[in-house]
Amino acid sequence: MTRLVFLSIIYIVLTAYGFQAIKTVFRSVWVQYLFIAIAILVAVNLAYQFSAPSEGKVISGGRGYAIGFLLAYMSFNLVITPILIGEDIIRSFIGLYDKYFITKDSLYLPSRRKFISQVALGLAAIPFSSLLYGMYKGRYNYKVLKYTLHFDDLPEAFDGYRVTHISDIHSGSFDNKEKINYAVDLVNQQKGDAIVFTGDLVNNKASEMYNWKDTFSKLSAKDGVFSVLGNHDYGDYVDWKSEKDKKDNLEELIAIQKEMGFDLLLNESRFIEKNGERLALVGVENWGKGGFKKAGDLDKASTNITSKDFKILLSHDPSHWEEKVIAHKDHYHLTLSGHTHGMQFGIEIPGWIKWSPVKWRYKHWAGIYKEKGQYINVNRGFGYLAYPGRVGIWPEITVIELKKGSQIA
Repeated sequence: MTRLVFLSIIYIVLTAYGFQAIKTVFRSVWVQYLFIAIAILVAVNLAYQFSAPSEGKVISGGRGYAIGFLLAYMSFNLVITPILIGEDIIRSFIGLYDKYFITKDSLYLPSRRKFISQVALGLAAIPFSSLLYGMYKGRYNYKVLKYTLHFDDLPEAFDGYRVTHISDIHSGSFDNKEKINYAVDLVNQQKGDAIVFTGDLVNNKASEMYNWKDTFSKLSAKDGVFSVLGNHDYGDYVDWKSEKDKKDNLEELIAIQKEMGFDLLLNESRFIEKNGERLALVGVENWGKGGFKKAGDLDKASTNITSKDFKILLSHDPSHWEEKVIAHKDHYHLTLSGHTHGMQFGIEIPGWIKWSPVKWRYKHWAGIYKEKGQYINVNRGFGYLAYPGRVGIWPEITVIELKKGSQIA
């Protein structure tokens, strides 16, 4: 209750400063009324969505949109507030100076300057419009990212082999069949020799896939579609009536993946053979640093693998690579992960800047990294979670081409 009161006070204070800027710039009372109406609608919608029952603890659907609109509205006022507070401090100093040094009879504060409020509104429009765009267009702004990685010990038969990598589908968040159909077609158009999916098929429950099974069943590659589980796939974010219900949910999710043609690797491996040579695909269950599930067993998954095999590891959480894989006695040439989503927010300009707040939580959070002769690709995610949008960090389809030999500078 205390937290709710505190957040309500912050909301009111920020709204008050936002209103001051609107009132200073726009003399029309209808514009002022509109701002107040938006403030009320955002708050009421948030309260309504979070008072309604939910199947799981993960935010999606109506709650996601409520959070999205709240973030957009609050970002608008968060930009305005410090600017106007700075102006208030200056106005106060001027008022006090006039009263005590110019001996005016009463304390008088100068009026707000329209120019200051105009600047504040202009700056506030940037994050506000970006977050709304992220909800309207950004979440389906699919990007195909292509990498070529060189390995001296790659089997000759696999020189030029292409792996298409997707991650974090989060089907419980989807609401646009046409856009998802387009994205699945885009994956197939890459004509990867194999498609791999690195976990988080759903948000909370297996039932979220009922409307999407046919769509993702269309994924197809010559050597197959392979997958692993992510932290959301286990049903850990639902208050189940019994452990049996939770177990049944996981079994149903596993069955759905099989129905769709996914070869789900549960701490196990597969070999892809070509011209008498082979490539090992190793898949572990979720293993995440901190409070995340640690069901991944790399040793068990690699039981049938030899030290000479070229190995591609599928592991949902990139912290597994950092904590367990890099220093492992066996050499895992390439690890494919997801999980971070790139926080669905950041700035990326190739060759210049790559930034997201998620970098403060994950050392390896998006794209290709190399340590001790081993690579990892952290996919930015196919879907979205909580905030129903993406800003700057777009949904990703990765195509990785394997080449034999050293990279030519």
